[in-house]
Amino acid sequence: MENVTTTLAPATYEHWRATPLGRLTEQTESRLVFDLAGSLAGKRVLDVGTGDGAYAIEAAVRGAEVTAIDSSSVMLNAARSRATKRGVSLRLQEGRVENLPLDAGCFDVVFAVTVLCFVDDVASAFRELARVLAPGGRLVVGDLGRWSAWAAKRRLQSRGKQTLWSAVHFWTRRELEQRLTEAGLRVEATRGAVYFPPITAAARLMAPIDPMLARFGTLGAAFLCTVARKP
Repeated sequence: MENVTTTLAPATYEHWRATPLGRLTEQTESRLVFDLAGSLAGKRVLDVGTGDGAYAIEAAVRGAEVTAIDSSSVMLNAARSRATKRGVSLRLQEGRVENLPLDAGCFDVVFAVTVLCFVDDVASAFRELARVLAPGGRLVVGDLGRWSAWAAKRRLQSRGKQTLWSAVHFWTRRELEQRLTEAGLRVEATRGAVYFPPITAAARLMAPIDPMLARFGTLGAAFLCTVARKP
């Protein structure tokens, strides 16, 4: 993740995944991201803002050649350790999404999951994500939805005090698609996930039907995922 390295640590991810709510939420988000990404076997994949490498590792397990970038060396070390335990190889590099230290047009698929909500210079970030895509390549952006119970709770938690969520931008479908179009990409699909509220009992009940709820639109989704292609 970008701009939050002093707040988030690898242990934060580990603690979240250890909870039933965290595990269900991450599984639901990951399923949508990889559904929209399509087959990754033999693809050159970039995971921007990789954190401790969850999406990069899963892409490698699916047969991709993966480069993972993060602004935090601590996170990159955690990603390296987790990749070793899973028996996959990642190319890890320090860098920021607003100025990627990579050549143009060198990736078939680029992931940016829960990254852009923390970035100040969003226009530069989208341009950079588009720049490193090969012609015909796909960009998969997954980020925090504005119109959800999760966003409402996080905004309330930040009212009158400084928290992780104080500087976060919660996205609408229209905003995401507009930014992708402005970057020269062709939007192919936007879907939502995590329609359940941030309550464990509700998550257990609703997670199995989350894909069905997505058929009715993105309103209420805590997680938005858009896939766009470079002409």
